[in-house]
Amino acid sequence: MSRIQRKDTKPELAVRSILHNNGFRFRLHRKDLPGTPDVVLPKYRAVIFIHGCFWHRHKGCRLAYEPKSRTAFWNAKFEENMMRDASVCRRLRRCGWRVAVVWECEVADPNCVMRRILDLIRHR
Repeated sequence: MSRIQRKDTKPELAVRSILHNNGFRFRLHRKDLPGTPDVVLPKYRAVIFIHGCFWHRHKGCRLAYEPKSRTAFWNAKFEENMMRDASVCRRLRRCGWRVAVVWECEVADPNCVMRRILDLIRHR
């Protein structure tokens, strides 16, 4: 697990590229916000988390498989991750931020990512 990257992952770089190509300006990993969001759009008071399907348990995704060994350990770890994600989103919303999650499997479709971002900044 020590080789798992926290920043500049392939999905994160892809989302940042999509944002930049569509003219959005953003900040990365603001430590003063709960959960240190991956992308922050200060102009829209919006944050984007780019979650890995395996680690954050994307429901119904083929990438969110269950490991065959040490299942009790992994299930506890996944549960803790999901609880932390929900807590961080609640704290950010209480502070007046709009929150979106882009899943690793969605990054393959730039239109899906862009729709999610536009929905975040326009309709909430």
